[in-house]
Amino acid sequence: MNNLKSMKDHQLNAELLSWLARLLFVGVVLALALIIFLQSCNKSNSFAGRYVNSAGSEFSLAQDTLVVEHVAVNVYLIHRNTGFQLLDENGRLGKKQFESEEWTADYNPETKVMRERRHGKKITFNDNATEMTVVRRSYQRID
Repeated sequence: MNNLKSMKDHQLNAELLSWLARLLFVGVVLALALIIFLQSCNKSNSFAGRYVNSAGSEFSLAQDTLVVEHVAVNVYLIHRNTGFQLLDENGRLGKKQFESEEWTADYNPETKVMRERRHGKKITFNDNATEMTVVRRSYQRID
């Protein structure tokens, strides 16, 4: 009798552990799915990142880097760093020079346009924020 009761207890414990293991597995899978979903939402809706552009003319070569930082609801801080080299009359590159500036921009989700506050520059992004356009200059996202 004790042996039968002991076997039933072991069987009940095994079934309970099996159900707990399944429940734990389902919980972990759901938690991971939620984390992945939230991360993808953050990335697809975020303009924050580093964008680059290279340009040249008969007078100079320039490399622009814009770092976009989300600071408040629909408000972004943009750090612009530019390195440029002037060309002399023989077409030789001069010493590399640097300039930097900071912009504050407001994003309008209805028009999907960001406006820089000081000069009113129009800033737009493609649907997945891999390309940024400031007025007419296009920047590619690198991170």
